[in-house]
Amino acid sequence: MAKYLLLKHYRGAPAAANDVPMDQWTPEEVSAHVKYMKDFADRLKRTGEFVDEQALSPEGTFVRYDGEGRPPVTDGPFAETKDLIAGWMVIDVETHERALELAAELSAAPGAGGKPIHEWLELRPFMAAPPCITE
Repeated sequence: MAKYLLLKHYRGAPAAANDVPMDQWTPEEVSAHVKYMKDFADRLKRTGEFVDEQALSPEGTFVRYDGEGRPPVTDGPFAETKDLIAGWMVIDVETHERALELAAELSAAPGAGGKPIHEWLELRPFMAAPPCITE
């Protein structure tokens, strides 16, 4: 089994076919989307392929150590994940092909008008072992 991270983006990926922002959906459309996501996760729990998932709030802050007594840097000239990442799911599957199949299915979650979003998801395998560096 190999673990993969499925990232749902607010922006940064190619536009989805049904590219209507969620804040413009009706309450019924939001409920249908959430139900699809829950049903998808429940099915993966039954097959043993589900590990975890979380939706992320739009709030977030960058923090780093900047020396003793100096304030952390919280904004900069870089994209912030709070603007980009909407949520994630971790799956544990037998093959890369299965991970692709599940990502494609998750991409079809309903959006505005009850039509599939066809959103782009980022699929990233977990690193199996740290890279070996030799000189």
